[in-house]
Amino acid sequence: MSHVVVVDYGMGNLRSVAKALEYVAGNEHTIEVSGDPQRLKAADKVVFPGQGAMRDCMREIDARGLREAVTHAAKNKPFLGLCIGLQLLFDHSEEGDTPGLGILSGQVKRFPAEAMMDAKGDRLKVPHMGWNEVYPLQAHPLWEGIASGTRFYFVHSYYVQPAQSDVIAAHSAYPFEFVCAAEQGALFAVQFHPEKSDRAGLKLLSNFLTWSP
Repeated sequence: MSHVVVVDYGMGNLRSVAKALEYVAGNEHTIEVSGDPQRLKAADKVVFPGQGAMRDCMREIDARGLREAVTHAAKNKPFLGLCIGLQLLFDHSEEGDTPGLGILSGQVKRFPAEAMMDAKGDRLKVPHMGWNEVYPLQAHPLWEGIASGTRFYFVHSYYVQPAQSDVIAAHSAYPFEFVCAAEQGALFAVQFHPEKSDRAGLKLLSNFLTWSP
């Protein structure tokens, strides 16, 4: 049995993520929502969910004394980042000109207005909101049982641009190809929301609970 902590940093969709994890965990794993750095350090696995602005997220992490614990978890144990939980891993975000944790090299960029046209020439809305196909680049335990091109639910105006291609785990397109998942060692993070993505999302969360990197 593993003990999984969902990071409570005062914002984000914590409860819906916790409920989705509890649903797939059964009696095999314990799920806890906590903003206590010591609970994160004691956890077997950590999930960082997210909604909202990058600057607000980083401010709350620092205000609550969570920076060191989140960084340690992302580098040393199975860690799953969701939405902002992907973006904060990188060096810097254009959203609010905000430094991230710098665990992965690269930038977080806003969807450029001049590029937001579909094949018919119609303007696409930002944020990118709704279901979209996800294409893994290679096999990974978290993609087990999830076909390439499976649709997941997105809500975001910014996307990550890794400096190294070897951390890219999957891409999607809106309208151009963008990175929607990254991985390094025991760290895995996605731009979409598994907790809002029906059976495919639950499968990814279940895969994370059973993952032993």
